[in-house]
Amino acid sequence: MKKKKMLAMLLAGGQGSRLYSLTNNIAKPAVSFGGKYRIIDFGLSNCVNSGIDTVGILVQYKPLVLNRYVGTGESWDMDVPDGGVHILPPYAGKSGGEWYEGTADAIFHNIDFIDMYSPENVLILSGDHIYKMNYNLMLEEHEANNSDLTVSVIEVPWEEASRFGIMTADDAGNIVKFSEKPKEPDSNLASMGIYIFKWDVLRRALLEDHENKESSHDFGNDIIPKLLAEGRKLTVYRFAGYWRDVGTVQSYYDSQMDLMDNVENINVFSGDMKVFSNSNVFPPQYLGREANIRNSLICNGCTCYGSIKHSILGSGSVVLDGTVIEDSIILPNALVGRNCRITRAIINEGAVVEDNTVIGDAEGDIQVFGETKLSI
Repeated sequence: MKKKKMLAMLLAGGQGSRLYSLTNNIAKPAVSFGGKYRIIDFGLSNCVNSGIDTVGILVQYKPLVLNRYVGTGESWDMDVPDGGVHILPPYAGKSGGEWYEGTADAIFHNIDFIDMYSPENVLILSGDHIYKMNYNLMLEEHEANNSDLTVSVIEVPWEEASRFGIMTADDAGNIVKFSEKPKEPDSNLASMGIYIFKWDVLRRALLEDHENKESSHDFGNDIIPKLLAEGRKLTVYRFAGYWRDVGTVQSYYDSQMDLMDNVENINVFSGDMKVFSNSNVFPPQYLGREANIRNSLICNGCTCYGSIKHSILGSGSVVLDGTVIEDSIILPNALVGRNCRITRAIINEGAVVEDNTVIGDAEGDIQVFGETKLSI
Protein backbone atom coordinates (compact mmCIF):
# COMPACT_ATOMS: atom_id res chain seq x y z
CA MET A 1 0.00 0.00 0.00
CA LYS A 2 1.32 3.45 -0.95
CA LYS A 3 2.66 5.48 1.97
CA LYS A 4 0.53 8.53 2.75
CA LYS A 5 1.94 12.00 3.26
CA MET A 6 -0.93 12.70 5.66
CA LEU A 7 -4.17 11.05 6.71
CA ALA A 8 -6.93 12.50 8.88
CA MET A 9 -8.55 11.17 12.03
CA LEU A 10 -11.87 12.87 12.69
CA LEU A 11 -13.22 12.68 16.24
CA ALA A 12 -17.00 12.32 15.88
CA GLY A 13 -18.10 10.46 19.00
CA GLY A 14 -19.27 13.39 21.11
CA GLN A 15 -22.63 13.37 22.86
CA GLY A 16 -23.12 17.13 22.70
CA SER A 17 -25.20 17.30 25.88
CA ARG A 18 -25.30 21.12 25.78
CA LEU A 19 -27.41 20.87 22.61
CA TYR A 20 -30.11 19.16 24.68
CA SER A 21 -32.84 17.45 22.61
CA LEU A 22 -30.96 18.06 19.36
CA THR A 23 -28.58 15.26 20.34
CA ASN A 24 -30.85 12.96 22.34
CA ASN A 25 -30.90 10.44 19.50
CA ILE A 26 -27.90 11.31 17.34
CA ALA A 27 -24.25 12.28 17.78
CA LYS A 28 -23.43 15.99 17.62
CA PRO A 29 -21.53 15.77 14.29
CA ALA A 30 -24.68 14.29 12.71
CA VAL A 31 -26.94 17.20 13.70
CA SER A 32 -28.48 19.03 10.75
CA PHE A 33 -26.92 22.35 9.79
CA GLY A 34 -27.93 24.97 7.24
CA GLY A 35 -30.94 23.08 5.98
CA LYS A 36 -29.26 20.43 3.84
CA TYR A 37 -25.94 19.80 5.59
CA ARG A 38 -24.81 18.09 8.79
CA ILE A 39 -22.09 19.43 11.04
CA ILE A 40 -19.61 16.73 9.98
CA ASP A 41 -19.83 17.93 6.36
CA PHE A 42 -17.45 20.78 7.12
CA GLY A 43 -14.56 18.62 8.33
CA LEU A 44 -15.06 16.06 5.57
CA SER A 45 -15.34 18.73 2.88
CA ASN A 46 -12.20 20.43 4.15
CA CYS A 47 -10.38 17.12 3.74
CA VAL A 48 -11.63 16.71 0.18
CA ASN A 49 -10.73 20.27 -0.74
CA SER A 50 -7.27 19.74 0.77
CA GLY A 51 -6.61 16.58 -1.25
CA ILE A 52 -6.76 14.25 1.75
CA ASP A 53 -8.24 10.96 0.54
CA THR A 54 -7.97 8.84 3.71
CA VAL A 55 -10.10 9.70 6.75
CA GLY A 56 -10.84 7.64 9.83
CA ILE A 57 -14.04 8.73 11.59
CA LEU A 58 -14.07 7.76 15.25
CA VAL A 59 -17.65 7.24 16.43
CA GLN A 60 -19.07 6.30 19.80
CA TYR A 61 -22.28 7.99 20.97
CA LYS A 62 -25.44 6.96 19.04
CA PRO A 63 -23.65 6.50 15.69
CA LEU A 64 -26.53 5.10 13.58
CA VAL A 65 -27.47 8.24 11.64
CA LEU A 66 -23.84 9.27 11.25
CA ASN A 67 -22.86 5.83 9.90
CA ARG A 68 -25.71 5.81 7.39
CA TYR A 69 -25.07 9.39 6.37
CA VAL A 70 -21.35 9.00 5.68
CA GLY A 71 -21.72 5.62 4.02
CA THR A 72 -18.84 4.89 1.65
CA GLY A 73 -17.85 8.55 1.37
CA GLU A 74 -19.09 8.73 -2.22
CA SER A 75 -20.82 12.09 -1.69
CA TRP A 76 -17.45 13.62 -0.78
CA ASP A 77 -15.67 11.82 -3.64
CA MET A 78 -13.75 9.73 -1.11
CA ASP A 79 -14.72 6.20 -2.16
CA VAL A 80 -11.21 5.44 -3.40
CA PRO A 81 -9.50 2.01 -3.35
CA ASP A 82 -6.28 3.11 -1.61
CA GLY A 83 -7.87 5.16 1.17
CA GLY A 84 -11.42 6.46 1.55
CA VAL A 85 -13.63 7.06 4.57
CA HIS A 86 -13.55 4.50 7.39
CA ILE A 87 -15.98 4.41 10.34
CA LEU A 88 -14.01 3.39 13.45
CA PRO A 89 -16.19 2.48 16.46
CA PRO A 90 -14.88 1.17 19.78
CA TYR A 91 -14.25 -2.58 19.59
CA ALA A 92 -13.62 -5.54 21.85
CA GLY A 93 -10.08 -6.74 22.44
CA LYS A 94 -8.64 -9.59 24.52
CA SER A 95 -9.66 -7.82 27.71
CA GLY A 96 -13.19 -7.09 26.45
CA GLY A 97 -14.87 -4.03 24.96
CA GLU A 98 -14.66 -0.51 26.32
CA TRP A 99 -15.52 3.07 25.41
CA TYR A 100 -12.86 5.50 24.31
CA GLU A 101 -11.64 7.19 27.50
CA GLY A 102 -10.50 10.44 25.86
CA THR A 103 -9.46 12.00 22.57
CA ALA A 104 -5.94 10.56 22.72
CA ASP A 105 -7.26 7.15 23.82
CA ALA A 106 -9.52 7.08 20.75
CA ILE A 107 -6.49 7.51 18.49
CA PHE A 108 -4.45 5.00 20.52
CA HIS A 109 -7.03 2.27 19.91
CA ASN A 110 -6.72 2.87 16.17
CA ILE A 111 -2.93 2.76 15.86
CA ASP A 112 -3.19 -0.36 13.69
CA PHE A 113 -5.46 1.49 11.26
CA ILE A 114 -3.00 4.37 10.94
CA ASP A 115 0.00 2.04 10.66
CA MET A 116 -1.69 0.35 7.70
CA TYR A 117 -1.13 3.54 5.67
CA SER A 118 2.33 4.41 7.13
CA PRO A 119 1.67 8.17 7.03
CA GLU A 120 4.38 10.76 7.57
CA ASN A 121 1.87 12.99 9.36
CA VAL A 122 -1.51 12.58 11.05
CA LEU A 123 -4.14 15.30 11.08
CA ILE A 124 -6.45 15.23 14.10
CA LEU A 125 -9.84 16.96 13.69
CA SER A 126 -12.98 17.53 15.68
CA GLY A 127 -16.23 16.68 13.93
CA ASP A 128 -18.29 19.45 15.51
CA HIS A 129 -16.81 22.73 14.27
CA ILE A 130 -18.04 25.03 11.49
CA TYR A 131 -15.24 26.41 9.31
CA LYS A 132 -13.63 26.18 5.87
CA MET A 133 -9.90 25.50 5.87
CA ASN A 134 -7.22 24.27 3.48
CA TYR A 135 -5.19 21.86 5.60
CA ASN A 136 -2.41 21.85 2.99
CA LEU A 137 -1.42 25.38 4.01
CA MET A 138 -1.08 24.20 7.60
CA LEU A 139 0.92 21.16 6.47
CA GLU A 140 3.31 23.39 4.50
CA GLU A 141 4.11 25.39 7.64
CA HIS A 142 4.38 22.21 9.69
CA GLU A 143 7.00 20.80 7.32
CA ALA A 144 8.82 24.10 6.80
CA ASN A 145 9.23 24.41 10.59
CA ASN A 146 10.14 20.72 10.93
CA SER A 147 7.63 20.63 13.79
CA ASP A 148 6.74 17.55 15.77
CA LEU A 149 3.29 19.07 16.31
CA THR A 150 1.52 22.03 14.76
CA VAL A 151 -1.61 23.38 16.46
CA SER A 152 -4.07 25.53 14.55
CA VAL A 153 -5.02 28.58 16.61
CA ILE A 154 -7.33 31.53 16.22
CA GLU A 155 -7.21 34.87 18.00
CA VAL A 156 -10.19 35.32 20.32
CA PRO A 157 -11.21 38.40 22.30
CA TRP A 158 -9.17 38.64 25.50
CA GLU A 159 -12.32 38.64 27.61
CA GLU A 160 -13.25 35.21 26.12
CA ALA A 161 -9.80 33.59 26.31
CA SER A 162 -10.59 31.85 29.62
CA ARG A 163 -13.12 29.65 27.80
CA PHE A 164 -10.47 27.99 25.60
CA GLY A 165 -7.28 26.03 25.63
CA ILE A 166 -4.71 28.79 25.17
CA MET A 167 -1.35 28.51 23.40
CA THR A 168 1.43 30.90 24.35
CA ALA A 169 3.95 31.24 21.51
CA ASP A 170 7.17 33.18 20.96
CA ASP A 171 7.80 35.49 18.01
CA ALA A 172 8.87 32.56 15.84
CA GLY A 173 5.62 30.72 16.50
CA ASN A 174 7.09 28.14 18.87
CA ILE A 175 4.70 27.06 21.60
CA VAL A 176 6.22 27.73 25.02
CA LYS A 177 3.16 27.14 27.19
CA PHE A 178 -0.28 25.55 27.05
CA SER A 179 -3.03 26.53 29.48
CA GLU A 180 -6.45 24.86 29.64
CA LYS A 181 -9.09 27.56 30.28
CA PRO A 182 -6.76 29.82 32.30
CA LYS A 183 -8.30 32.29 34.73
CA GLU A 184 -5.68 34.89 33.82
CA PRO A 185 -4.57 34.15 30.24
CA ASP A 186 -1.25 35.50 28.96
CA SER A 187 -2.23 34.89 25.33
CA ASN A 188 -5.39 35.01 23.22
CA LEU A 189 -4.38 32.26 20.80
CA ALA A 190 -7.10 29.65 21.25
CA SER A 191 -6.57 26.08 20.14
CA MET A 192 -9.04 25.06 17.43
CA GLY A 193 -8.63 21.35 18.22
CA ILE A 194 -6.85 20.85 14.87
CA TYR A 195 -3.44 19.17 15.13
CA ILE A 196 -0.82 17.90 12.68
CA PHE A 197 1.60 15.44 14.29
CA LYS A 198 4.58 13.64 12.91
CA TRP A 199 3.25 10.11 13.14
CA ASP A 200 6.33 8.58 14.76
CA VAL A 201 6.24 11.25 17.49
CA LEU A 202 2.51 10.87 18.13
CA ARG A 203 2.67 7.07 18.06
CA ARG A 204 5.32 6.97 20.76
CA ALA A 205 3.47 9.53 22.89
CA LEU A 206 0.21 7.55 22.64
CA LEU A 207 1.86 4.30 23.71
CA GLU A 208 3.48 5.97 26.72
CA ASP A 209 0.29 7.83 27.63
CA HIS A 210 -1.69 4.58 27.57
CA GLU A 211 0.59 3.12 30.26
CA ASN A 212 0.17 6.19 32.48
CA LYS A 213 -2.62 5.36 34.95
CA GLU A 214 -2.80 9.01 36.08
CA SER A 215 -3.53 10.30 32.57
CA SER A 216 -6.96 11.40 31.33
CA HIS A 217 -5.78 10.36 27.83
CA ASP A 218 -6.65 13.71 26.30
CA PHE A 219 -4.66 15.73 23.76
CA GLY A 220 -5.05 19.05 25.56
CA ASN A 221 -4.60 17.80 29.11
CA ASP A 222 -1.96 15.15 28.54
CA ILE A 223 -0.33 14.74 25.12
CA ILE A 224 0.52 18.38 24.42
CA PRO A 225 1.93 19.05 27.95
CA LYS A 226 3.94 15.82 27.68
CA LEU A 227 5.54 16.86 24.38
CA LEU A 228 6.25 20.35 25.72
CA ALA A 229 7.97 18.89 28.78
CA GLU A 230 10.11 16.70 26.53
CA GLY A 231 11.32 19.75 24.60
CA ARG A 232 9.67 18.72 21.35
CA LYS A 233 9.22 21.35 18.64
CA LEU A 234 5.63 22.54 18.85
CA THR A 235 4.44 25.44 16.72
CA VAL A 236 1.22 27.34 16.04
CA TYR A 237 -0.55 27.82 12.74
CA ARG A 238 -2.53 31.07 12.81
CA PHE A 239 -5.94 30.76 11.15
CA ALA A 240 -7.74 33.98 10.25
CA GLY A 241 -11.00 32.68 8.78
CA TYR A 242 -14.43 31.91 10.21
CA TRP A 243 -14.50 29.22 12.91
CA ARG A 244 -17.14 28.37 15.45
CA ASP A 245 -17.54 25.58 17.97
CA VAL A 246 -21.27 24.79 17.87
CA GLY A 247 -21.33 23.15 21.27
CA THR A 248 -24.26 25.17 22.65
CA VAL A 249 -27.75 25.96 21.38
CA GLN A 250 -26.84 29.65 21.13
CA SER A 251 -23.66 29.07 19.08
CA TYR A 252 -25.47 26.50 16.90
CA TYR A 253 -28.22 29.04 16.23
CA ASP A 254 -25.87 31.99 15.69
CA SER A 255 -23.65 30.19 13.18
CA GLN A 256 -26.67 29.36 11.01
CA MET A 257 -27.88 32.95 11.15
CA ASP A 258 -24.40 33.85 9.86
CA LEU A 259 -25.14 31.85 6.69
CA MET A 260 -27.91 34.29 5.79
CA ASP A 261 -26.11 37.41 6.96
CA ASN A 262 -23.24 36.91 4.48
CA VAL A 263 -20.58 36.65 7.17
CA GLU A 264 -17.18 36.57 5.50
CA ASN A 265 -15.54 33.17 4.88
CA ILE A 266 -18.61 31.02 5.65
CA ASN A 267 -20.38 31.09 2.31
CA VAL A 268 -21.24 27.42 1.69
CA PHE A 269 -22.58 28.07 -1.79
CA SER A 270 -19.54 29.29 -3.70
CA GLY A 271 -15.76 29.61 -3.73
CA ASP A 272 -13.01 27.04 -4.06
CA MET A 273 -13.78 25.43 -0.68
CA LYS A 274 -17.22 24.04 -1.46
CA VAL A 275 -19.10 22.22 1.29
CA PHE A 276 -20.36 18.80 0.18
CA SER A 277 -23.37 16.92 1.54
CA ASN A 278 -25.02 13.51 1.37
CA SER A 279 -28.49 15.04 1.25
CA ASN A 280 -31.21 12.75 -0.04
CA VAL A 281 -32.58 13.54 -3.48
CA PHE A 282 -35.68 15.67 -2.95
CA PRO A 283 -38.00 17.21 -5.52
CA PRO A 284 -37.82 21.00 -6.02
CA GLN A 285 -39.25 23.12 -3.21
CA TYR A 286 -42.85 24.27 -3.59
CA LEU A 287 -43.94 27.75 -2.52
CA GLY A 288 -47.69 28.20 -2.30
CA ARG A 289 -49.64 31.14 -3.69
CA GLU A 290 -49.76 32.92 -0.31
CA ALA A 291 -46.18 32.11 0.68
CA ASN A 292 -44.05 35.11 1.62
CA ILE A 293 -40.29 34.47 1.77
CA ARG A 294 -37.66 37.06 2.74
CA ASN A 295 -33.92 36.66 3.39
CA SER A 296 -34.19 32.92 4.03
CA LEU A 297 -32.71 29.59 2.95
CA ILE A 298 -35.36 27.27 1.52
CA CYS A 299 -33.86 23.85 0.83
CA ASN A 300 -34.82 21.21 -1.69
CA GLY A 301 -38.02 19.31 -1.06
CA CYS A 302 -39.66 21.99 1.13
CA THR A 303 -43.35 22.80 0.91
CA CYS A 304 -44.26 26.25 2.19
CA TYR A 305 -47.57 28.11 2.37
CA GLY A 306 -46.65 30.48 5.19
CA SER A 307 -44.54 33.57 5.84
CA ILE A 308 -40.81 33.02 6.34
CA LYS A 309 -38.39 35.78 7.38
CA HIS A 310 -34.64 35.37 8.06
CA SER A 311 -35.04 31.65 8.65
CA ILE A 312 -33.88 28.28 7.34
CA LEU A 313 -36.25 25.56 6.11
CA GLY A 314 -34.40 22.24 6.02
CA SER A 315 -34.83 19.69 3.25
CA GLY A 316 -38.27 18.09 3.17
CA SER A 317 -39.82 20.38 5.78
CA VAL A 318 -43.44 21.53 5.49
CA VAL A 319 -44.96 24.83 6.64
CA LEU A 320 -48.72 25.17 6.31
CA ASP A 321 -50.83 28.26 5.64
CA GLY A 322 -51.23 31.07 8.13
CA THR A 323 -47.96 30.29 9.89
CA VAL A 324 -45.32 32.98 10.48
CA ILE A 325 -41.70 31.98 11.07
CA GLU A 326 -39.00 34.53 11.92
CA ASP A 327 -35.32 34.20 12.87
CA SER A 328 -35.72 30.44 13.22
CA ILE A 329 -34.30 27.14 12.01
CA ILE A 330 -36.64 24.37 10.85
CA LEU A 331 -34.62 21.16 10.60
CA PRO A 332 -35.23 18.60 7.83
CA ASN A 333 -38.55 16.75 7.55
CA ALA A 334 -40.26 18.83 10.26
CA LEU A 335 -43.95 19.68 9.88
CA VAL A 336 -45.27 23.04 11.10
CA GLY A 337 -49.06 23.25 11.19
CA ARG A 338 -51.45 26.07 10.37
CA ASN A 339 -51.55 29.47 12.05
CA CYS A 340 -48.42 28.93 14.13
CA ARG A 341 -46.04 31.65 15.28
CA ILE A 342 -42.37 30.64 15.59
CA THR A 343 -39.73 33.19 16.59
CA ARG A 344 -36.05 32.61 17.46
CA ALA A 345 -36.57 28.88 17.71
CA ILE A 346 -35.14 25.59 16.44
CA ILE A 347 -37.66 22.94 15.39
CA ASN A 348 -36.04 19.54 15.65
CA GLU A 349 -35.59 17.14 12.78
CA GLY A 350 -38.81 15.29 11.97
CA ALA A 351 -40.77 17.11 14.71
CA VAL A 352 -44.46 17.98 14.33
CA VAL A 353 -45.76 21.38 15.46
CA GLU A 354 -49.53 21.31 15.90
CA ASP A 355 -51.84 24.00 14.53
CA ASN A 356 -52.03 27.32 16.42
CA THR A 357 -48.81 26.71 18.38
CA VAL A 358 -46.66 29.64 19.54
CA ILE A 359 -42.96 28.95 20.14
CA GLY A 360 -40.35 31.53 21.21
CA ASP A 361 -40.32 35.32 21.17
CA ALA A 362 -38.12 38.13 19.90
CA GLU A 363 -36.44 38.82 23.24
CA GLY A 364 -36.08 35.43 24.95
CA ASP A 365 -33.55 32.62 24.77
CA ILE A 366 -33.46 30.30 21.76
CA GLN A 367 -36.18 27.65 22.10
CA VAL A 368 -35.64 24.06 20.93
CA PHE A 369 -38.85 22.17 20.12
CA GLY A 370 -39.39 18.42 19.65
CA GLU A 371 -37.33 15.26 19.63
CA THR A 372 -35.09 14.23 16.73
CA LYS A 373 -36.63 11.55 14.52
CA LEU A 374 -34.01 9.18 13.14
CA SER A 375 -33.81 9.93 9.44
CA ILE A 376 -31.26 11.13 6.94
